[in-house]
Amino acid sequence: MIRLIGLSACIAALAVASYGVVAATVGVKRREAALVRSARSAAYTNFGLMTLANLAMIYGLITHDFSIDYVAQVGSRATPLFFTIISLWSSLEGSILFWGWVLSFYTALAVWLTGPKLGSLGAYANATMLGVGIFFYILLVGPANPWGLVSPAPMDGPGPNPLLQNHWLMGVHPPLLYLGYVGMTVPFAFGIGALLSGRLDDTWLRVTHRWTVAAWGFLSLAIVAGMWWSYEVLGWGGWWAWDPVENASFMPWLTATAFMHSAMVQERRGLLRVWNMSLIISTFLLTILGTFLTRSGIISSVHAFSEGPIGMYFLAFIAVVLVFSLVLLTGRSNELRSEGHLDTMVSRETVFLVNNLLLTAFTFTVLLGTMFPLVAEAFRGEKVSVGAPFFNQMTVPICVMLLFLVGVGPMLPWRVADLKEFRRKARLPLIALVLTLVVTIALGMRNIWGIIAFAFAAWSATANLQEFAQGTAARRRAGGGGWIGSLFGLINANPRRYGGYVAHLGLIMSAIGMTGSSVLQSDIVSTLRPGQSVELRGYNVRFDDLQAIDEPHRFVVLANLTVLIDDDVAGRMDPRLNYYRTRGEEAITTPSVRSRAHQDLYVNLLAFEQDGSTATLHVIVEPLVVWIWIGSFVVAFGALITMVGGRRRTRPPPAPRRQTLVGQEA
Repeated sequence: MIRLIGLSACIAALAVASYGVVAATVGVKRREAALVRSARSAAYTNFGLMTLANLAMIYGLITHDFSIDYVAQVGSRATPLFFTIISLWSSLEGSILFWGWVLSFYTALAVWLTGPKLGSLGAYANATMLGVGIFFYILLVGPANPWGLVSPAPMDGPGPNPLLQNHWLMGVHPPLLYLGYVGMTVPFAFGIGALLSGRLDDTWLRVTHRWTVAAWGFLSLAIVAGMWWSYEVLGWGGWWAWDPVENASFMPWLTATAFMHSAMVQERRGLLRVWNMSLIISTFLLTILGTFLTRSGIISSVHAFSEGPIGMYFLAFIAVVLVFSLVLLTGRSNELRSEGHLDTMVSRETVFLVNNLLLTAFTFTVLLGTMFPLVAEAFRGEKVSVGAPFFNQMTVPICVMLLFLVGVGPMLPWRVADLKEFRRKARLPLIALVLTLVVTIALGMRNIWGIIAFAFAAWSATANLQEFAQGTAARRRAGGGGWIGSLFGLINANPRRYGGYVAHLGLIMSAIGMTGSSVLQSDIVSTLRPGQSVELRGYNVRFDDLQAIDEPHRFVVLANLTVLIDDDVAGRMDPRLNYYRTRGEEAITTPSVRSRAHQDLYVNLLAFEQDGSTATLHVIVEPLVVWIWIGSFVVAFGALITMVGGRRRTRPPPAPRRQTLVGQEA
């Protein structure tokens, strides 16, 4: 029964979405308001149907209904309830089902919040979102159907991949990633709606500002949650390996970041209109490309799903969207011609333009390094590896330049800069930069990129904090009151600007953590007997004994360790090796991490003697790594601030046009 309910809901969702696309399009063309309204109702109905389908699958997982194909693939009676529920997105078909629900949620919410007030623009945007949904619903009733019948039903299943049931972050990272990925559909849909309707003013940008920031914020958190998961689970002591699936989530983040900055230039100066439309189309296509890389099985990655039959479907969809978007964009290129021009090279819009060029170069570099091995193997039959050295060599200089620009932008005004005022504002950040250079060199750092990164981080942090300090002081002089009240008043008066500065500070924090953990890391591997210890950077890690724990879904071997600093006990650690019963003798590591503001102590159990006589430990000291995670929360908080307020200065809007019944310009 549950299987039939879920399958019927997916089939109905496909039919309703198809109707919605036709109704919205025909309704605008014929100016029939009833059809346009029914298309909006289709979006709400679609959300209800996909909610029903997902709840049906969760119920099947919880009740261990192994007659459902997907439950038989990933379910197990021994798996804890939390990991049983989140196994909804642990494999190919379930992840597509969850993706379809998130997309239906975004579509319904966007339609509800915008209502009929946007006329043809809103109707075409609704049709676009439902059209994207059609693709995923076709997958759900076709090649990625999770509702297949298994007969006779097995008594038990293998459970999800051990790596996906080894840490609570797997309940956080995928939903955040889907909220970020799928969220980019909304600004894309309104961009396509603007091209189809001919409403090419800044309306679509203003409507989608919060949607873009929200999706970007979710994607930022998702990327860092994935880094944190890799750091906490894989046992290698790192957080970013330039894995193809990591890259797949990073590329749309880069183009979305470029879009958010260049959108401000369009709103303030009327520039970059074609560029902005191209960026949001590219961002959407990169989210679909990332989904293809993850779910097609063409790459080998701990993040990727096993090989499936849907790769060609994704390639066809990417091709259709690309051609459709390019035809629309080319056809409207004359109408999208920019109205303004750059007054001088020393201005905030110039910094944003350079920022966009660097982010685009960054995206192209990552795309090239990710796709080249696949293209080479397809055409030459040779396996080619593009690893971290290539990415680091090509992207570290770009990252450093972007870090520098994060400090330059806030100090420059729009249009024309007063060089005397700029020199005054740059004085304190420059002092911070020089002092940081002197201190890092005096402390013995010799990595040139690390030195420059710390110096530019000091420059940019000081520049952004200075904007808060000067604005708060001016507000306090004008209205009196305390510093805290003036600061909150400042942010409330211009949330988009100061929320952006908060996000800048979060990125700077993360950059400091990334730099410190990369260039200052130290480690040692040692085999110890009970009572023996290994020393590293002021830590004494003593091996006490081994302990075995028999859990329902796995067998755990852990090493009990005591951490001593200056002969005083500073804490206990217990790195583990987990053996899942359904996965044979393969061990899944769980390192033990002691986090502090200045550094992490990271210990991994590599091997042990069964009699407990020895244990081989990998001890790593990771300076400043915790600031990567802290910075991500600050970035998300900055994004939230920009979404809360709406007051911002823009170019004067064009004179209103007379609207027809469904909002199409007369």
